[in-house]
Amino acid sequence: MTSFRPAPAWLADAVFYQIYPQSFADSNGDGIGDFGGVAERLDHLAWLGVNTVWLNPCFASPFRDAGYDVSDYLNTAPRYGSNDDLAELVDKARRRGIRILLDLVAGHTSDEHPWFEAAADDPADDRYIWTPEGLPDGFVASPGTRPGAYLPNFFACQPALNFGYARTDPAEPWRSPVDAEGPRANRAALREIMDHWLGLGVSGFRVDMAASLVKDDPDRTETARIWTELRHWLDGAHPDAALLSEWGEPEVSVPAGFHTDFFLQFGGPTDGLALRSLWSNSEGTVNEAWDPLDCFFDPGGKGSPRPFVEAWHRAVTTLGDSGFISLPTANHDFSRLNCGPRTADQLPAAFAFQLTWPTLPAIYYGDEIGMRYIPGLPDKEGSVLGPRYNRAGSRTPMQWDDGPNAGFSSAPADALYLPVDPSPARPTVAAQLADATSLLHLVRRLVALRAGTPDLGARSPVEVLHPGYPFVYRRGERHLVVINPQQGAAGCSSTRARGAEPLESCGVHIGDDGTIDAQGFGYGIYRLNG
Repeated sequence: MTSFRPAPAWLADAVFYQIYPQSFADSNGDGIGDFGGVAERLDHLAWLGVNTVWLNPCFASPFRDAGYDVSDYLNTAPRYGSNDDLAELVDKARRRGIRILLDLVAGHTSDEHPWFEAAADDPADDRYIWTPEGLPDGFVASPGTRPGAYLPNFFACQPALNFGYARTDPAEPWRSPVDAEGPRANRAALREIMDHWLGLGVSGFRVDMAASLVKDDPDRTETARIWTELRHWLDGAHPDAALLSEWGEPEVSVPAGFHTDFFLQFGGPTDGLALRSLWSNSEGTVNEAWDPLDCFFDPGGKGSPRPFVEAWHRAVTTLGDSGFISLPTANHDFSRLNCGPRTADQLPAAFAFQLTWPTLPAIYYGDEIGMRYIPGLPDKEGSVLGPRYNRAGSRTPMQWDDGPNAGFSSAPADALYLPVDPSPARPTVAAQLADATSLLHLVRRLVALRAGTPDLGARSPVEVLHPGYPFVYRRGERHLVVINPQQGAAGCSSTRARGAEPLESCGVHIGDDGTIDAQGFGYGIYRLNG
């Protein structure tokens, strides 16, 4: 494994909170969330106990893919505010002990980026991948005077930056080697972009489609070399900064140079099975290519924690102490926990698991109050990816209170970025703040328990005592966790559970002899005194 500087000390204790900025809080009444709105709500995050915020892309963009089509990496989108507004947000967050991470779109730009507009009229420009003639599969016809076509990275409006091909072919002259002039210029540009924002106070980046840089790259070997190069630069220039990857294969991405990788709904040889085996109940965002499976957090009790545990074990065996894995509740591309048949009463057990397993937890905005995935929304800024895959349902406005637009915005309802959950029973921050038994208060207590209990942290060992219903595992020397995500009661027995003192529990009883009885959707976190 390549030798890197150790990860920043703060990262081991990170509890991430992902904010989709256009849907979090609107401070100027135009119906779209902004930096000012996030700043106004920082006290909520500080109260909750999260210490690291990841903002989805906030750079200038035509927003045909919700900001993942960047037209200017060095300036923010006016709808969110100015660069100074972002700097002010970063400063206000830091004063509350909260770090801000930005979303870096490394593999492509918008087709409205000046780089691409210049390349479309200049056959000598090699910043992007162009064919000199014809239209090979997957390429898009040139929009300018330049003949041929360009390769997109996702949507057609997102031309792939040229980081070269791992395998060249004389029959395909557009396959630049990775050390060609264009790829070298793009690697330099990534350093310049990161250096710019890190100099303004952000604490690092979540990197979009991090595995996509070098094309025709078996095992991502050449892509990994790029991130290794960038990590060495980062270690020297900004040693306290962190890189998180959207890769979904920690055993590859972390050795390549990332400090953390997410378990995702895609990625790696199992196509994201680890995360999907926990949360994906075939509702909300569903890729038709996914094999059907029964997820573990489902009332029917047909799933198993084994796919997740096995994937986690494979990854940590490779990583050792070199980096971390992050486990999200959801994200802007994947269904919320509260989706389809999964209801609010099932969420406490999910959070009890997520905040006690040895990963870095990532809470998607609104999940702390149990916001629903909203089905049936129209396509919004490229949200629809397939007949059963509409990302808009996970991107609706944060629900702050019972006022107009759930407190998200003072704009007319028809001017909102997306409609608010129409249910009269929709959860809100204000209502749950007033209820000490609410999910919000539970999540806060779990975050605090994790922060104050080294055994529950990302570096502490875990031992699975019962790999089913209930799921029982020991953390460190003195702590035990019991999770029963099914509707029916379940039980088991372990002498390792004797002398258990409850720290946070609901519906679980542990006898003096180590007998564990868990009611449906029960959970418990215990200190072991024996």
